[in-house]
Amino acid sequence: MLPDLFDKMPVDINEVMKLVRHISEVEKMHVAIKSSAKGALLAGAIAFAGGLVGGPPGIAVGGAFGGLLGAWMTSGQFKPVPQILIELPPNQRQVLCDDVRNIVRHLDWTDGVQLISLVMGNAALKSQVLAAISGYFMKQFNAEVRYHD
Repeated sequence: MLPDLFDKMPVDINEVMKLVRHISEVEKMHVAIKSSAKGALLAGAIAFAGGLVGGPPGIAVGGAFGGLLGAWMTSGQFKPVPQILIELPPNQRQVLCDDVRNIVRHLDWTDGVQLISLVMGNAALKSQVLAAISGYFMKQFNAEVRYHD
């Protein structure tokens, strides 16, 4: 029986994670996991309180003030994605690796350096991998993702 041409050797998770780390470093990706929710909750609470005190104009003033206060609370609390990747437990790394592997599965590569080169040289693939990384953090951790901070 002939081997199926689409069957490939198992992909080493470390090689795919090299790609993820490289792209997240190049794009200067940062993530805020819990602080974003606190900031948004604070902004909403102050807008609500402003509405109780001042009616519709109070909502506007409270929303603006709450938004500024929430933004100030979360500023500086964004962690670089490469740092978070180092801290991820193996099961979470596997989930992220599977998401990215689905994007690059059609590529013919032998190591992480070659994979990085192939993806970085193709704007569409790079965009898909970035979307997978962002989607992973939003889905798994309800996180806010920022680029080039």
